[in-house]
Amino acid sequence: MQNYPLVALVGRPNVGKSTLFNRIVGGRVAVVHDRPGTTRDRQYAEAEWRGIVFTLVDTGGIEDLETVSSGKREALAEDSADFLPEIRAQAEVAIAEADVIIHVVDLTTGITGADQEVADILRKANKPVLIAASKGDNEALRSQFVEFYALGTGEIFPISGYHGTGVGDLLDAIYDELSRRPPEPEEEDESLKIAIVGRPNVGKSSLLNRLLGEERTIVSPVAGTTRDAIDTKLTWHGEPLTLIDTAGIRKRGKIDPTVERWSVLRALKAIKRADVVLLLIDAIEGVTEQDTHVAGYIMDDYKSVIILVNKWDAVEKDTYTMVEFSEQARESFKFLSYAPMLYISALTGQRVNQVLPLAKEVWENRFLRISTAEVNRIVREAVLRQQPPARGGRRLKIRYASQVATNPPKFLFHVNSPKLVHFSYERYLENRIREFYPFIGTPILLRFRQSAKE
Repeated sequence: MQNYPLVALVGRPNVGKSTLFNRIVGGRVAVVHDRPGTTRDRQYAEAEWRGIVFTLVDTGGIEDLETVSSGKREALAEDSADFLPEIRAQAEVAIAEADVIIHVVDLTTGITGADQEVADILRKANKPVLIAASKGDNEALRSQFVEFYALGTGEIFPISGYHGTGVGDLLDAIYDELSRRPPEPEEEDESLKIAIVGRPNVGKSSLLNRLLGEERTIVSPVAGTTRDAIDTKLTWHGEPLTLIDTAGIRKRGKIDPTVERWSVLRALKAIKRADVVLLLIDAIEGVTEQDTHVAGYIMDDYKSVIILVNKWDAVEKDTYTMVEFSEQARESFKFLSYAPMLYISALTGQRVNQVLPLAKEVWENRFLRISTAEVNRIVREAVLRQQPPARGGRRLKIRYASQVATNPPKFLFHVNSPKLVHFSYERYLENRIREFYPFIGTPILLRFRQSAKE
């Protein structure tokens, strides 16, 4: 998957970031991902404008600023003073990770202290900044945009996210900035790239150190193609591997600890660069909503994945502990049913020696190819076992199927009408394929095309 440029929306609460986000991804641009089976409350989407694809992130939406640890606050100060640490953290992450930053402000309130706080940070950044003066629902409001030049951060675009007024001009400016962006360096090696991702404090750095220590390899840290990421290259059983560590976000001296709420921005880029993703969860805390968010990113990019339950040594166990934990975790990650789950301890090294062999096996499964004759045998048996659905008096008919790609595996079904394919029957067909060829840890794509023969 290509590592698309990232455009981040930042700003204080209630200025219209989410409205603008929804207008861009649901209005005049094309949303790239729309897949059933996963949560859709993650506030990011890949979009296209004038031929350039970019990832749009609503930083406030990744973890709503109004639902901080103290609970939802019913009222906000006019200048959002209570949220200045969180707002500042948003801006810090946007500077670190984004290629273009959209500072969203509110025309109905004018400049506030929180707006100035964000602007102070952005002025020092060597990143393109555009100001979206939102809630300009009439000409009188839009004419007041000039006061925001006092922020001194970038060109101002008076817009109405609700009505769409001025959003096209803003997108044109984004296009102009991304067009001037130097191309990402091409990956010079073809080593298996493994990203270690997860929430803060689940043990990502500990796992990296344990993997390197266990393997006794020659290690050379090199700069990755993503800013501030550290790739660690090693030789494992004579084969080159690259470990992508996403834990470095805590090493920024001036970033408030609340920045970790938006650490998913870094995980998002690491996932895009990886071939196999190691998703760490905390055995003590169990699966959290943020874990499923990160898992959703992995699914959206069709990456291979292994779920690692870390800190298993610290869990009090009986005969049924692992079974019960697995059942609960599988329910939370039901959209990653194909992902193997391994119980480890980065601290003690328990089962860590199984991680890289499993990652290699999962990677190889991405390139598994099934003959057309075998695919059709599996499909014929599946149809005999369970008839395809009917709609409006017409029943789905599968003419034939074949595997047309690998990395990830992709199957093309020639049918009488793709509109007759219900997602539940699509899932059934996938499960039948996996009964014979599990494709361990790897997503498989099913596509349906209308056959010339009706």
